[in-house]
Amino acid sequence: MRTSNTNAVATGERIRRAAMFSLTIASIIRSYYSKFLELSLQKALPFNNHLTEEEEEQTWNEQHAYGADTLSKTVMSMQGFYVKAAQIISSRPDSIPQEYADALSVFTDDNDPLPVEVIKEVIEEELLVQRGEKFNDVFEEFDEVPLGSASVAQVHRAVLTKKYGGGEVAVKVQRPSIEDKLMGDVANLKRIAKVFRELHVDLPVDYYAVFTELEEQLKDEFDFEVEAASMERMHNILTTNENGEKRESPIVTPRSIPALVSKRVLVMEFLKGVPLSRASDEMKRKGIAADDVEVKLFARKLLKSLTTAFGWSILESGFFHADAHPGNIFILDDGRIGLIDFGQVKQVNSDFREAVAKVILALDARKSDDNPDDLVRIGTYAAGLGIKLKDDVPAHGHAAMAMWLFDGSVETYPEGYDESETSPNSPLKAMKDFPKDIVLLARSTVLVKGMAKRFGIRWSLSQEWAPIARRVLKSNTDHNVVGSSQGTTLLRLKSWGKQKATKVVNHLPGPVKKRVVSAVLRHKERGKK
Repeated sequence: MRTSNTNAVATGERIRRAAMFSLTIASIIRSYYSKFLELSLQKALPFNNHLTEEEEEQTWNEQHAYGADTLSKTVMSMQGFYVKAAQIISSRPDSIPQEYADALSVFTDDNDPLPVEVIKEVIEEELLVQRGEKFNDVFEEFDEVPLGSASVAQVHRAVLTKKYGGGEVAVKVQRPSIEDKLMGDVANLKRIAKVFRELHVDLPVDYYAVFTELEEQLKDEFDFEVEAASMERMHNILTTNENGEKRESPIVTPRSIPALVSKRVLVMEFLKGVPLSRASDEMKRKGIAADDVEVKLFARKLLKSLTTAFGWSILESGFFHADAHPGNIFILDDGRIGLIDFGQVKQVNSDFREAVAKVILALDARKSDDNPDDLVRIGTYAAGLGIKLKDDVPAHGHAAMAMWLFDGSVETYPEGYDESETSPNSPLKAMKDFPKDIVLLARSTVLVKGMAKRFGIRWSLSQEWAPIARRVLKSNTDHNVVGSSQGTTLLRLKSWGKQKATKVVNHLPGPVKKRVVSAVLRHKERGKK
């Protein structure tokens, strides 16, 4: 009876929060309708001073600023799941006014930490009880203050006992009952957003699309066994080339401790260092000036490391980190670069990889930023990525978008386009549709471009990725020449089979799925020896 009462209270709280969020959206909608009626009335009155086109645009910019500020304050007060929604909204600058992207981009997924006693209870339930072990059998040390606490999980530093190999580890623990809570929030908000969509309410943000995307994204974040497998796969991609030969990884990614992984607990190697989001404060604390020569040299190393890692994963395998941001990138104590948190990853198909590679090579081969033949060639390949333009935009919008995505060294964009995301002439403003795969890829490319700009370094991703793209296209061509149509069919069947198998495995009971994933990883390792 107590459990059902608790569930009822939790459901009631979710409905209350959803209703509060919906009232905020309704308030924003009313303000837009009021502004529309006000402007329409001004235009209808014969003796009224009509606004110029620039004045009307400024009026709407101010309206967007009001709506964005209202939404931002609501998210700030509600925290938790709503912060994740804000992050997704801000990551789609192609489909929202810039004012919303700016106001919501400041949110980071930080939550009040759970008591360490609760965290230990989850670890004992997930890892220890079935083995008949006690907490001290596994952990020699366990920091009570977490390294970080987000909406889905929080992370603690610990030291393993000799029985488990010793050494420092990071322990990621899922918040109790968080899956039902967050997915319940999403379901309620999707229902409300669907009503707005069916009523054809013209919103500055398509909330139904946002919550649908968030629902898909969250499904991947609740299973730490899948995340551990993603970590292992990324390690293999970065340390082994497409011919199966070993190579030095440009970055450090943590590996899980296989014996200490469950659906809700993930024990992994500890990366000792400072997240990039705190690097500026750390430099100030140590008295290091931002324009110091050593800082510039390190900045180039940082850019090169991330650019190479992203290039290998995106172009060679199509499997990449889909949530790269300064909080996930670490400057390690030994000077290397680390990348953590593989709860969000993306797999794209070979056609998409080839399309990106062709855009990269077209950009790299151009004679100048305004050569008409080059712009047509770049634009043709960029259109192959699925990017769609609005009807009334200047020419070469696809080429300008390709430059914006992959080349931070461009000085002058074609046809008056502007690199600044806040400019009315930004290539982003010309976009009618931005495929989700491009949005996720852009998180990596825009991150690198932004860092280069902050350090005052001209950095061309297309130039850095060109050798990788050339190698990938040559490899694909060689495979096509050697293989027959039957071989291609078999490859596609194999790919399709992998996708289906993955879905089946993801729905297996926890203990069974863990054994299957472990067996697959052991098989892959044996195949490389």
